Amino acid sequence: MNKLAGLEPGKSIEPAEVAKALQPEQWQRMLPKVRAAALGLMRQGRLTITKKGKPVDPDNFRGVTRLRLPTEEEAALALSRRPPVAEDDIED
Repeated sequence: MNKLAGLEPGKSIEPAEVAKALQPEQWQRMLPKVRAAALGLMRQGRLTITKKGKPVDPDNFRGVTRLRLPTEEEAALALSRRPPVAEDDIED
């Protein structure tokens, strides 16, 4: 998220850039973890994964992607897609 915070609004980075920042010598091994973390952050409305400049469907995408901070609209959409919390799951 630090790499994204320094970007101008609307600018994006490749997942490989994040992996290289985390493990420069073995960044390829980090890519699956970076992609999985990005997907989780997208579902929380904290990140947008794009393909050809357009947000992807988090449940159905593949290929070359980029990462950027979400717009307010994208964040709200991601949060609206989250399953509701059952009352039994709420701790008193």
